[in-house]
Amino acid sequence: MAYPPAAHSSTTQQPSVKVILTSADVQRVVDRIAHQILEKTQGAQQTVLLGIPTRGVPLARRLAARISAFEGVDVPVGVLDITLYRDDLRQHATRAVGPTDVPAGGIDGRRVVLVDDVLFSGRTVRAALDALNDVGRPASVQLAVLVDRGHRELPIRADYVGKNIPTALAESVRVTLAEPDGVDEVRLYGGDR
Repeated sequence: MAYPPAAHSSTTQQPSVKVILTSADVQRVVDRIAHQILEKTQGAQQTVLLGIPTRGVPLARRLAARISAFEGVDVPVGVLDITLYRDDLRQHATRAVGPTDVPAGGIDGRRVVLVDDVLFSGRTVRAALDALNDVGRPASVQLAVLVDRGHRELPIRADYVGKNIPTALAESVRVTLAEPDGVDEVRLYGGDR
């Protein structure tokens, strides 16, 4: 008589995964942030959206598309690569420098909204502010993020937040977007909730 193989107990647990935002939720959040930008910037006049690679770029493009759909205003969108401004370059493998693409009208004297997927320590935003200084002198700078997970190491806050997610340091937030990843979703990994 054949017996099934013995079940082995494992001492290593798989990290828990929780979906925080579904595809429909991401769309609603982008719409809400677009409305907030319109309200806070008097119709997005003199506003430029700069996405921080990787997922901040498609988010900036989506925000511009939704602003255009809501108000018929074409907001210029660009890309701000921060690779050379990061403070952890010595700790990680060499990264390829990506393109910085400033819209044709530039950013001088305009309101720049930096767009990123997750706000965590604030170091990415600090690097973006340093990179911004090398491409122009905006009248003001604002920050839009899909997720704010807390644990700031620098005195930085977002002007527009899609969702605040209280997290433990051991947890991680993973944003996937249709453009680079094939699906829109925000997941929280680790910790039991």
